[in-house]
Amino acid sequence: MAQLSVKEKILFLINPNSGTKHKGRLPKLIHKHIDSSRFEVEIIETHFKGEATEIVKQKLLDHYHCFIAVGGDGTVNEIAKALINTEAMLGIIPAGSGNGLARHLKIPMSPTKALKLINQFKHTAIDYGTINAIPFFCTCGIGFDALIGEKFDKKNGRGLVNYVKSALSEYIHYKPEKYTITIDNTIKIERKAFLITIANSSQYGNNAFIAPRADIFDGKLDISALLPFKFYQAPSIGFRLFTGTIHKSPHLISKQAKQVLIERESEGIIHFDGETGAMGKELEILIFNRALNIIIP
Repeated sequence: MAQLSVKEKILFLINPNSGTKHKGRLPKLIHKHIDSSRFEVEIIETHFKGEATEIVKQKLLDHYHCFIAVGGDGTVNEIAKALINTEAMLGIIPAGSGNGLARHLKIPMSPTKALKLINQFKHTAIDYGTINAIPFFCTCGIGFDALIGEKFDKKNGRGLVNYVKSALSEYIHYKPEKYTITIDNTIKIERKAFLITIANSSQYGNNAFIAPRADIFDGKLDISALLPFKFYQAPSIGFRLFTGTIHKSPHLISKQAKQVLIERESEGIIHFDGETGAMGKELEILIFNRALNIIIP
């Protein structure tokens, strides 16, 4: 008598607060499109920051090997950081405001198409970075975008339009700081900067490409330091950001590194994968090559 194959346990973690769209129909879509002959499906809705990380840690002990983030880059970060350096697999159903990692990996924005992609179960290993030992998978950084991220978190509305509104209202009062950037313990750059982004993937999200040449497999970080600019130059910089040509701007310093040390005049806000937090004057950013297994097209 032939033995029955054991189904792969697959856990969907839905963040109901990410993005701008209601997610009430997603459980039904999941059960409709996931191959039930191959996968044993469980769905959990999270309710507070950090909950997804703890759930994943527990489920790993229960021999789950596939975890699907249903949300934005913050949700992906919570799940992925519990999976690094394990044999477990991450999948993404993009449902956030920006969906930077999913867009970089060309995962479909359509939930149905993303679910069908999971059925194919094609996967690879990607890099991740840390900023003062906190993991990130898309970008991290300091300066204006970190400030706007903090303001954005406090607003009720999400989405690109509200982000742009926050940016325009804060730009008038913003004063760029002076930073010292040390690259791989050799090159040192001392400049005032509007923002500094350290990228593992190419974009923040919403196809805003802050590091168009970033490669998520190459074991290197892409440094994008945007120098101060006049207000009338902002539309040109914005155009380059959304057309993948920001690296050609005379206002951008672009470098690659395996290790970056940023020193600033005072402690303040940082951002990582769409989340914000406070850190000190010294920021050490490191890259870890091909340490997270992820489902891709």
